[in-house]
Amino acid sequence: MSAHFRITLPDGSVREVAPGTTPADVAAAIGPGLAKAAIAARVDGQIRDLSRPFEGDANLALVTFKDEADALELVRHDYAHVLAEAVQHLFPGTQITFGPATDDGFYYDFAPKERPFTEEDLPAIEAEMRRIMARNEPFQREVWSREQLIETWQRQGETFKAEWAAELPDGEELTIYRQGQWLDMCRGPHMPTTGRLDPQAFKLTRVSGAYWRGDQKNAMLSRIYGTGWLNKKQLDAHLTMLEEAAKRDHRRIGQEMDLFHLQSEAQGSVFWHPKGFVLWRQLEAYMRRRLDAAGYAEVKTPQLMDARQWEQSGHWGKYRENMFVVPDEIPNTEDEGAILSGDADLMALKPMNCPAHVLIFRQGIKSYRDLPIRMAEFGCCHRNEPHGALHGIMRVRQFTQDDAHIFVRADQLIEEVQKFCDLLDSVYKDLGFDRYAIKLALRPDKRFGSEEMWDWSEQSLRDAVAATGRNTAEFGWEELEGEGAFYAPKLEFHLTDAIGRTWQVGTIQTDTVLPERLDASYVGEDGQRHRPIMLHRAILGTFERFIGILIEHHAGRFPLWLAPVQAVVATIVSDADGYADEVAAELARAGIRVETDKRNEKINYKVREHSVAKVPVLLVVGKREAEEGKVAIRRLGSQAQEIVTVAEVVAMLRAEATPPDLLR
Repeated sequence: MSAHFRITLPDGSVREVAPGTTPADVAAAIGPGLAKAAIAARVDGQIRDLSRPFEGDANLALVTFKDEADALELVRHDYAHVLAEAVQHLFPGTQITFGPATDDGFYYDFAPKERPFTEEDLPAIEAEMRRIMARNEPFQREVWSREQLIETWQRQGETFKAEWAAELPDGEELTIYRQGQWLDMCRGPHMPTTGRLDPQAFKLTRVSGAYWRGDQKNAMLSRIYGTGWLNKKQLDAHLTMLEEAAKRDHRRIGQEMDLFHLQSEAQGSVFWHPKGFVLWRQLEAYMRRRLDAAGYAEVKTPQLMDARQWEQSGHWGKYRENMFVVPDEIPNTEDEGAILSGDADLMALKPMNCPAHVLIFRQGIKSYRDLPIRMAEFGCCHRNEPHGALHGIMRVRQFTQDDAHIFVRADQLIEEVQKFCDLLDSVYKDLGFDRYAIKLALRPDKRFGSEEMWDWSEQSLRDAVAATGRNTAEFGWEELEGEGAFYAPKLEFHLTDAIGRTWQVGTIQTDTVLPERLDASYVGEDGQRHRPIMLHRAILGTFERFIGILIEHHAGRFPLWLAPVQAVVATIVSDADGYADEVAAELARAGIRVETDKRNEKINYKVREHSVAKVPVLLVVGKREAEEGKVAIRRLGSQAQEIVTVAEVVAMLRAEATPPDLLR
């Protein structure tokens, strides 16, 4: 047997290296330019440190800053370690816990010795982080025993780390990383040194509280957030986006437009005001028309269902802690077992609609000729989301899904997924979203069903997207390992909004598990019972969250057909009050949502107020307009003014206010 390892490079060439050789050595052998540019290595598909020796034959790809996704993950992880070292240097006695990379940066949770951290502390911490980067200290990986970890953390007074280390499994390879004298328990990988970080490409953004291990029964920690990038240009672009996002915050705009409010008496539920509910109704009516045209049958199912139904479907084991249960207290686990076995009553508010739709499907005998059956519901659901996870109307406890389930034969699946993709594409474009990405979320570690079922389901979704021509870089096609639901793989649709943020909204999932668990069947052409395949699908996701996205995407400046108030007739003088009422009545008869503003205020004040409220069209009338039967049109965001007749403005606004699906 050869004493050397065979290292295969991306171009197919092979290098034989001695044991102890590292990816950094291979990079240096290829050339000094690559050795300088490399920041990590992908060994057999896994990102690893450049200094970690090969353990056998391997495929090697060297990672540089040009590999942006991998590089960002690395630098954000490095920034988190540098942050933790800086905090402990500036605030002796502070304990460290955990600090992961995030989608746009990093955070670290600390247990301060004396007081919680505040945002006033951030400039000093940033300065210390830059000093650490300037020292260019190497990240060094070491393998330790669990006992060594526990003893070290206890000796250093790191009680949180010691608690975590004590729970690590025996026999698992446990690693720490050093940078100078500072160390942290970490799986890695990291870049070669702290000096590879750009000291001008990060910013600490805020401080918040966080419970140890996410449990409100545990100690409260101080969490410091930061955003980190490869260079200052990327950081500046991100900070500009954050400024724009703050201006578009759906909570602020919702208040300015009088759409909704939230309050402690109903945590995680939305109080929709009349104008906000007009927006809701317009969106719902649009979706209902699209579903009717696509052959869906709308249903309505109970919100409160027997817990045994949820156990049979498999949701009880997966969602029990997030379900609102009636009664909400069970004396002990034996009582819960008795309830589920049929000796007592336990009900739960539905967290999703799918089991109820299967129960409707089971009513009466279904033939293969009846399929596909497309069953839709604007279903109100409840999930007991943690208080800290709630966010405006984006993350709530009570929500309404634009939910549907399609029951199909195996031979119909690809065509149905294609039809769904085409419908979703059209809806998103109608609502102002021209860009979205498609991701295929593959089987998770914990799942129901056979491997053959998962193989077939995943490949069917691949084939369906390929048939639509959307499995391309243009649509951001990507496969996500381990991110499917416990019962099915799924296609995820990620919208890109006006300022470049992405939102995972639509989904379609191929499920063979729930029809089996809930005994759904149809009579096939052979006269035998067969299981249908159940496609779980949503386009908007939830109305609450999608309306929040719409608000931020359009910055409250909705297309006219969606705007809660489409026009306001504002008077310049009180002599025009009667005429303003006549104009408003004419618009209302044409189906325009119109209000009048006859207050004794200057017209410039009225213009400013209605601009803040994002009214698309302001029709200004004075004595002269009343005498001539005309109005002065001012569009939101424009200083221009156009004088037209009442008949002209009615025709103009009626055409502009027609929903896009009715124009086709």
